[in-house]
Amino acid sequence: MRHEVLTWAEVDKLVDSMIPQLRTVGPYDAIMMITRGGLIPGGLLAEALDIQHVLTAAVDFPSTESAGLLAWPTFLQFPSSSLLVGRRTLIIDDVWGSGRTSAAVKGRVASAGATPFTCVLHFNPYRSLFNKTEPDFYGAITDVYIIYPWEVDRGLRGIPMGDPESN
Repeated sequence: MRHEVLTWAEVDKLVDSMIPQLRTVGPYDAIMMITRGGLIPGGLLAEALDIQHVLTAAVDFPSTESAGLLAWPTFLQFPSSSLLVGRRTLIIDDVWGSGRTSAAVKGRVASAGATPFTCVLHFNPYRSLFNKTEPDFYGAITDVYIIYPWEVDRGLRGIPMGDPESN
């Protein structure tokens, strides 16, 4: 699988390119960062957009051979509905690969009574399981496996960086 290693400067450019897009629909009352990939871009965007209501969601998709990519998500961490109801909520992750994680969080945010908007640094339409759904905002379209600067050390030390097909 082809991959691309991003620099911090390239991440800054992606974030900067998304801010005008995000402001056309904003303001947002809350930001929901999907762990772990959405923590750094979410922090950057929360600061740039002056969003002070910062939340996190952790989602796991069981890797069972029989369920494959159709497995139901398990929410390991998710805020109380009372923290979301009535809020315009920006949902942030690093990449939309299959789209399962962002779609699951968006559905749960909407069911809590918030208005969700999804945002990722990279959108891979070639891997997405959703033909007619894509992130509301994204910095770039890609068909490669992206390695972000906060992930580089894990790969360089010989520690597996995870299966790129699992996002």
